Amino acid sequence: MTAEGAGPPATGDAAAPRVVIADDQTLVRSGFRMILRAAGVPVVAEAADGGEAVAAVLKHRPEVVLMDIRMPEMDGLEATRRILAAPAGRDCRIIILTTFDLDQYVYAALTAGASGFLLKDVTPEQLVAAVQLVRSGDALLAPSITRRLVERFAPRAADRPAVHADLSELTPRELEVLRLLARGLSNAELAAELTLSEATVKTHVGRILTKLQLRDRVQAVVLAYETGLAGPGAGRAAATPATPGAVGPPADRQWPVP
Repeated sequence: MTAEGAGPPATGDAAAPRVVIADDQTLVRSGFRMILRAAGVPVVAEAADGGEAVAAVLKHRPEVVLMDIRMPEMDGLEATRRILAAPAGRDCRIIILTTFDLDQYVYAALTAGASGFLLKDVTPEQLVAAVQLVRSGDALLAPSITRRLVERFAPRAADRPAVHADLSELTPRELEVLRLLARGLSNAELAAELTLSEATVKTHVGRILTKLQLRDRVQAVVLAYETGLAGPGAGRAAATPATPGAVGPPADRQWPVP
């Protein structure tokens, strides 16, 4: 495990999030470190396996972790669980790194509390934007990929307890908002769909997360599919808006507005 300096100062009103990079490939870590530091985002430590990642987070308490899913000794899934279970890691946001966009381990990491995932061929601009996005408290949702991931692996997880299956605490409006969240809609798109202000939409989303004890939108999307609230044939809100056989926004819209 290696530690890095803070790098150049970040611009803007808020300080840049401190990041730990966990990946067993040195070139991947080096490349991501250079991209982030060039953007003023400090990389406080690197880790080559899950055990090192957990130790780095507990020591440095970063705001964001870039976590490879497949590493020796301890994989990214177990590391994610241990980090989020520790008091020092509860406020940390974890972005899963993978070379595959449909991976059951990525799905398991999302249900464990990871805030999203990125493919390793992500562009520098997308990498920096992703780190800033999850640091702000939002979830990193690539709608087309996340939706396919959940649709593929949620049925296989039916034998394990759901994150929180009781939807009875939600009002009809909140249920509608949750269905639309499962389509990957941004707050602006939710507001337009429901003819509400963005401030009201944010209030509804916050109440949904609080009532269902969820960390962020990723877990809300997973829950909507696991409970059957969203998905093919789940109702009007889950139906395709344009193309037969499709669910949700176009596949090329990968970066929703927070």
